Amino acid sequence: MLIFRSFIAATALFLSVAAIAQERPSPHAPVHGGSEVAGTSLSIDELYQHKSLIGISPEGYSWSPDGTQFLFLWNDEGYSFRDIWSYSVETEQKTRLTFIGRDSEPEAEEKGIAQAVFAGEGSVAFALGGQLHIRDADGVITKIEDDKHAVRKLAVSPDGTRLAFISGSDVESENGVATGGVLWVRDIAATGTNAARRIAGEDDPKIYVESFEWAEDSRTIAFQQSDDREMPERDIFYYTKDGLQNNRVIRAFPGDETTKSTIGVVDLGSGDQRFYARPDAKHHIWGYGLSSDGTRLFVSGSDMEAKRHTVYVYDVASAARETFYEHFEPKHLRPDWQVAWAPDDDGLIILTDRDGWLHLYHQRSAGASPQQITSGSWEIASFEVDARSEQLYFTANESYLSDRQLYRVPVAGGAIERVSGDTSGTHEPVYSPNFGYVADWFSNDTSPPELYLIDTASPQVAAQITKSPQPEFYEQTWANIGYVEFPSHVDGTNLVARLSLPANYDPAQQYPVIVGSVYSDAVRNQWGGRRAHPTWGLDQYFVAQGYIVLNVNIRGSWGQGRDHNQTQYESYGETDINDLESGVRYLVEKGYADPKRVGIWGSSYGGLMTLMSLAKKPGVYAAGIAGAPATNVWHAYPSQMWIMGPPEGADMPGRYEAQSALYQAQGIEDPLMIIHGTRDPVVLYSDTMALVSDMVQREQMFELVTLPGANHAWASDNLPQARFAFKKMIEFFDDKLKGSK
Repeated sequence: MLIFRSFIAATALFLSVAAIAQERPSPHAPVHGGSEVAGTSLSIDELYQHKSLIGISPEGYSWSPDGTQFLFLWNDEGYSFRDIWSYSVETEQKTRLTFIGRDSEPEAEEKGIAQAVFAGEGSVAFALGGQLHIRDADGVITKIEDDKHAVRKLAVSPDGTRLAFISGSDVESENGVATGGVLWVRDIAATGTNAARRIAGEDDPKIYVESFEWAEDSRTIAFQQSDDREMPERDIFYYTKDGLQNNRVIRAFPGDETTKSTIGVVDLGSGDQRFYARPDAKHHIWGYGLSSDGTRLFVSGSDMEAKRHTVYVYDVASAARETFYEHFEPKHLRPDWQVAWAPDDDGLIILTDRDGWLHLYHQRSAGASPQQITSGSWEIASFEVDARSEQLYFTANESYLSDRQLYRVPVAGGAIERVSGDTSGTHEPVYSPNFGYVADWFSNDTSPPELYLIDTASPQVAAQITKSPQPEFYEQTWANIGYVEFPSHVDGTNLVARLSLPANYDPAQQYPVIVGSVYSDAVRNQWGGRRAHPTWGLDQYFVAQGYIVLNVNIRGSWGQGRDHNQTQYESYGETDINDLESGVRYLVEKGYADPKRVGIWGSSYGGLMTLMSLAKKPGVYAAGIAGAPATNVWHAYPSQMWIMGPPEGADMPGRYEAQSALYQAQGIEDPLMIIHGTRDPVVLYSDTMALVSDMVQREQMFELVTLPGANHAWASDNLPQARFAFKKMIEFFDDKLKGSK
C-alpha cells in the first residue's frame, strides 16, 4: 500500500502540515519533492528475498508472572524462522534463548516457533512444528507430550503450577491433517514425557475446544467448544504435477447449517464439566469470561447477522442465566464489541457503538443503564482492565483515523491520558501483569515493525528493543506517504485515503495511478498499510516506477463511526466502489492523476470491488486486476450476511445477484486480469470458472493467471509464487497504463 519518502525524513513527514492542495489538510500530509529519484532501485526479486530486507516482525509477546521479563519470537538475521528471545526490564538486556533456526535451511518457508510462555524455575514452554517443548534454565530443550500434535494456545495458570494447551484430537482426518481440539493440563513440576491430563474435548474432530481461559484461582477453566457436525463438507478438486488432488473442507454458504458453540467450565479437582446454554447455539460468540471470584460467567454474542448484541451472565454453580445487556441496531455491520469484568466484579465494561462510535461503557447490573466512560468522534479498537488501579487501557484512533495509539482512563470516567509517544503510527500492546510496562509492537509508514518497551509510569517514553531491517534497507529511497481527505461525489461523506507518492513527485506532472489493493480497513499508518498482505514491496516498486498508489477508507471500514460504515449495508459493489471512484476524482481534480491511466486491483473482497468497478464504471479505470475474486456472494461465508442480509425475502434472489460480480460482469469493457489459486477454500476456483465461462460466451476479453495448488492468500503461500504473480501484475499494468500514455 503506502510507504515513505526517506527514512531520515520520517519525522519531517509527520510534522508537515503542507496540504496537497486540499481544503482540509491532514496532519499527516505527504511532502512534495525533495529527492532526485522516484523511489527504490530494487527489483521485485531484490525486494522479496528469503532474507527479508525489512526484517522479520517480532511477535508472540508473553510476560513473566512478576512482570520483570517477557518473551518474544524473532529472527535478527531477517529469515522467516522465529526463535525465542527474552528481555529483562531490570537489566535492559535482550537474550536469545533458542538457536533452532540456525539449524534449518535459510531458504525454508518456515515460521519457526509458534508460541512461548514462562513455565517456572527458569523454564520456557514452546510449540514448534505442532509439538510441545520445554527449554530448561540450563538451555536444554526436551520434546514432551510427543503423542500430541497441533499443540497451540499455551497458557500457564495464574498460580504458576500448571500449563494448559490445546492439541489436535486423537482422531486425525482422512488426509492426515491434524484437526479438532482437545484441552489438556499438565503440572509444571511433572517429570513424565506424556503427563498431561485431558480435561475437555472429544475424539470426534468436528467437536473441538476452540479457546479457553484460566480462572483467577487456578482451580477452574472456562472454554469454548464448537460443533461442526451439521455443517456441509465440500470437495475442492485441483491438479498439481502429481495429478488430481482433493482439498476436502468443512464450508458453509449463507443459509447452510453453521458451527454450534457453547461455553463450558471444568473443575480441575473433580474433572466435572458444566455447559451454559444459550437460546440459539449457532449464534455467534464474541467473548466470555469468569468473574475474579469464579462465581459468575459472562458470554457476549449476537445473532447470525450481528444486529442484536446480547451479553448473558450465568451463575457458575447453577447455570442460571440472566440477560445482562442487550442492544439492537438493524443495520449493524461489524461485531467490534468487547466485554470484560469491571474491577471487583462490579458489573461489566462494554465496548460498543451504541452512541454511533465505539466507546467504553460501565454497566453495574443486569438491565441497568450503561454509563458511558469515553466519547468523541473517534473509535476504540480494544481495551484491557487494570483492576488494581481501576483504570482502562485502550487502543484508539483519537489522534487520527490511520493511527492506533495507546491511552488510559479511570473506570469512573474522567480525563484520558495518552500512554504512547508523540510519533504517529500503529501500536499493538501486550501489558505486563501489573500494567507497569507494555511490550509494544509498533510500526508506521516509514518504519517496519519493531518491539518497544513502554513504562506506564512515564508515559510517552519508549525503549526500542529490536532492529529488524537489513542494512540495505536504510540505503534506499522509499515512497512519500501521507493522507488526504475529500468528500464522496455521491453523498458528500468525508472520506480519508492513504496516498503514496514518488519521492521526487513533481506537481506539474500527471501520474499513472494504481488504486489498491482495495479492501475495507485499508487505511493504516503502518509499514505496508495492511499487515496481513505482503504487498509492501509491490507498492514500493510501483511508486519507484513513477506510479501513485491510493487506498481509500471505504464505507464498511472501522474508525469513522456507525453512520459512515452502515451505508455499506446490502451494498457490496455499490457504495464501496463509489468511494473508490471519489478518490480517483479527487486525484484528477487536484492534478495528481492522468485520468486515462488509472488502474485498480484487489484480492478476495477487493477482487469483487475490482470487477464491480470495471463492470459499473467503464472508462474510469484503464485496467483492473482481480485476485481470488469473490464473484458470487451466494458462496460467501455465512458471516457475510452481516452486510449482504439473509438469503431469503421478497427481494431475493435479486439482492444477492446485485452484490455479485458474476451477475454484473456483462458491463466489463476495460482490460481485466484475474489471478486465482486452484486450492482456494475461501473463494472457490469454480466461481472464477463460472465467471470466465460467461465472459467467453459474451466474447469479453480477459487474462487469466492460474496458480496451481495455491490457497486464498496466494501472495503468502511461497516466495516464488508471490514473485511470479507480482511480476505478472507489473507487466499487465505497465502495458495498460504506461503503454497508453
